[in-house]
Amino acid sequence: MHRLHRAASATALGTGHAVRATGRRIRRATSAEGAGESGLAKLIELHAVNSAGDMMVTVALASTIFFSVPSGEARGRVALYLLITMAPFVLLAPVIGPLLDRLPSGRRSAMALSMLARAAIAWMMTSSIAGGGLTVYPEALGVLVASKAYGVVRSVVVPRLVPERVTLVKANSRVTLAGLLATGVAGGVGGVLHLIGPDWPLRGAFLVYLAGAFLAFSLPHQVDLAREERRASLHSSETPSDGPRPDSRDADPHDGDPRSDAGVPGPEAEPPGSRAAARSRVGLRTVGPSVVLALRAEGTLRALSGFLTFYLAFLLREHPLGGLKPTVALGIAAAALAIGNALGTALGSWVRSRGPETLVTLMLALAGAAALAATLVYGMLTVTLLAGAAGFTQSLGKVALDALIQRDVPEQVRTSAFARSETLMQLTWVLGGGLGIVLPLIGRVGMATATGVLAVSLGFTLHGLLRLHAAHARPHPA
Repeated sequence: MHRLHRAASATALGTGHAVRATGRRIRRATSAEGAGESGLAKLIELHAVNSAGDMMVTVALASTIFFSVPSGEARGRVALYLLITMAPFVLLAPVIGPLLDRLPSGRRSAMALSMLARAAIAWMMTSSIAGGGLTVYPEALGVLVASKAYGVVRSVVVPRLVPERVTLVKANSRVTLAGLLATGVAGGVGGVLHLIGPDWPLRGAFLVYLAGAFLAFSLPHQVDLAREERRASLHSSETPSDGPRPDSRDADPHDGDPRSDAGVPGPEAEPPGSRAAARSRVGLRTVGPSVVLALRAEGTLRALSGFLTFYLAFLLREHPLGGLKPTVALGIAAAALAIGNALGTALGSWVRSRGPETLVTLMLALAGAAALAATLVYGMLTVTLLAGAAGFTQSLGKVALDALIQRDVPEQVRTSAFARSETLMQLTWVLGGGLGIVLPLIGRVGMATATGVLAVSLGFTLHGLLRLHAAHARPHPA
């Protein structure tokens, strides 16, 4: 008995040392290149906690809505889930950004409130999940809206915490990669908790969200400092006239002012300090066609990701490929999508951001080629490659979009522009997921549909890219 006690004590001591050593390694990784001093490391840790909580809620919902019933009934349940949660979200999402624009000095509180709201909803969902009631759907909508509100605020906060030695593109990649890694870990933990009971992943999410609320208030105070910011929209036709030139850490210093390249008036368009300039609102369309090009391309890639998430979930469950069991086929496709996301995000921190218009176009072409291959040679291998390509291309496409917003959008509205673009990307993911629900479960039909949408978007993107190159090739008047 004494030996058993000593062995247990030694095991516990060794586990404690291992956990502390792992924590120190994680802290060194998140604090590298000045991220610890700037506060970016704290945001990386907060985003990892946020992603872990969302993943645990996803495990609980998936086990109840999708895996616990036959495939035919599961499709109806997921369609109902989309109708009750996504349809209101489509209406609410465009409102999230403008509402958060009114909180320039309360961003830490907004992120903490998002965490606390999800903690409360997760706790309420424990009874809904156990009882199988319809209340789980509006509760899921609450989690979704709170999560997207956090995402919008996070995209606004990142530029304020970027260290001098790190570009915004690299900072975003590090934050996103931390979230992806946390999602993988939380998925395994949530699966283990589900073995105890269907409501236990939600109990775990409750604790994770509470920890996230405390972490939100640990962010540096500069997150809440307003800096003469103005609002950006997708429809305004006015332009800023007295703002500083966009941050050029990711731009070519020999390219000149990117606003003049895009055909946008520079500082001489209106006297600095005028009332018209102070009241002006900047639309994403007015800061240059490059941003519009990237929004269209990345929106298509996000839609592909949402489409494959839902379509393959039903297709491979009903018609597994390669003689595999449905759960195995689903696992392979999901792993390919996750690995592609992680690889794209990791590579994004190393890719130079010069020529982001070309990068996002190449990503769209790569996704189109993968979809065409899955259409012509439909099988488990090509479907897996398509899932991996979808994750990879949408991650690198986001890198290109971030670089263009940083390069072409003036600082006064850049954070607002990030909020608007992220909301738009979420909406395209929802639209792609809805398409995956309504299409018939015929593999070649789904792959051909994805190929057609990608081909149309690629055509528009190539046309825009050629016009950009032609505009840059024309001599500017002296």
